[in-house]
Amino acid sequence: MKEFEIVCPITREPRLKEIEAKAAGLKYVLKKRSIDARKDPVWRYQYEAYAPEDNYREYELPEYPDVHDSDSVIVVGAGPAGMFAALKLITLGLKPIILERGKDVHERKFDMAKLSREGIVNPDSNYCYGEGGAGAFSDGKLYTRSSKRGDIREVLHQLVFFGASPDILIDAHPHIGSDKLPVVVENIRKHIVEHGGEYHFSTRVTSIGPDCSVTAADGSVFHGKAVILATGHSARDVYEMLHDAGGALEAKGFALGVRVEHPQEKINWCQYHGQWKPGVPAAEYSFVEQVDGRGVFSFCMCPGGILVPSSTEPGTIVLNGMSNSNRNGKFANAGVVVQIEPEDVPGDGPFRLMDFQHEVEKRMYDFSASRFPSNPMAAPAQRMEDFCLGKLSKQLPETTYAPGTVNAPLHELLPPIVADRLRKAFPRVRMRNYYTNAALLLGVESRTSSPVRIPRDPETLEYVSMKGIYPCGEGAGYSGGIVSSAMDGIRCAEAAARSSEVGHS
Repeated sequence: MKEFEIVCPITREPRLKEIEAKAAGLKYVLKKRSIDARKDPVWRYQYEAYAPEDNYREYELPEYPDVHDSDSVIVVGAGPAGMFAALKLITLGLKPIILERGKDVHERKFDMAKLSREGIVNPDSNYCYGEGGAGAFSDGKLYTRSSKRGDIREVLHQLVFFGASPDILIDAHPHIGSDKLPVVVENIRKHIVEHGGEYHFSTRVTSIGPDCSVTAADGSVFHGKAVILATGHSARDVYEMLHDAGGALEAKGFALGVRVEHPQEKINWCQYHGQWKPGVPAAEYSFVEQVDGRGVFSFCMCPGGILVPSSTEPGTIVLNGMSNSNRNGKFANAGVVVQIEPEDVPGDGPFRLMDFQHEVEKRMYDFSASRFPSNPMAAPAQRMEDFCLGKLSKQLPETTYAPGTVNAPLHELLPPIVADRLRKAFPRVRMRNYYTNAALLLGVESRTSSPVRIPRDPETLEYVSMKGIYPCGEGAGYSGGIVSSAMDGIRCAEAAARSSEVGHS
């Protein structure tokens, strides 16, 4: 096998003759496509070429047997970790029973619409809870920094099998898009059910017994040989359930800050050095700064995207971003957040960072409600330069956030450990025109990851306090994002199958 690269202008694809000449009669496979905009923007296409003796084989998905009559494993949560755990269980000959507190991916849209238009929060069905989890209505970013979690191809190829664009197999920064993800999520559910798995929506888990029996809020009881706990980063009631039963929990670092919204044309001009043209992908950005001993970084950048309300309980304001697959909106948004470590928050209880998170979310709501009682979900907002200078903005620019904004002193509403670092970080960002009063800051971006960890054995992946329970994904504190959560779900499914407590049919 040999590798070669072809570079071409951003406005065209590589020419077939050029590719065949580089491959010199060998079988060639495109492995990666990326944009390099360090100078004049170009496409970089990286290929691998194989001789017959290399015995090149395409990646093949595993077989999905019928598991209607197989031993059951309970999967709590239908987000990426839960869905991919369920798929893996089927390949291992086990029947997944998925319990999801929220609604299916289509029904939850009505509750999200009420949240955006009327400010009504359904605590069990919103942008975080429901089939597909928090990622189902997001940009659908599929990159992960980890190379130790397993074979990423198992996740990406399954997503393509269930309806995602094959481009995710080669793009350096693959994404699916909030308009495409619901169909993929629904296809995964149909596949699981067709092969013998079960889904139970509006089924909020209230207790787990020592025999791996699971009780729901409506009194239903489910039995399995093991329980995979994939409840997402916002399920406080699950942490409280475990804590009340005497289970171990740990405070875990997370990040908190604001969503930053720029006109997309400014980001395009900066990143493409003024050479962006229609048809060229909307530009992205990312940065990391170290300020006073803590990281300040961009998070979940959504080119051509919109901002959405992501509160999971009344009386709080939380923001997130999303993009459709074509990323053609007028604005770019990203979370810009400050790392918060357990030692930054007084106390020693496992919930102290979650309490800190909740306090900031409530403070945002209380400010808006006091200024704008008819629309308390309006987000406190401030222009970027005004924030850094510590002064109120005279007026606020247009925003994609449907509930609207209220002029606010975010430099005072945010905790000092966050506000002070953000005020130092924004002028340092090494992008022309990033630091500008055309940029709008909105509070608060607080659901970057779970502020609580459910500790598990590093070898068996079992919960340290209860046999047969496998905490996984973002809610357990072991992943961040769609792909890493899916891969952790796969690992926990394999661990549950290996356990001596689980018998194969």
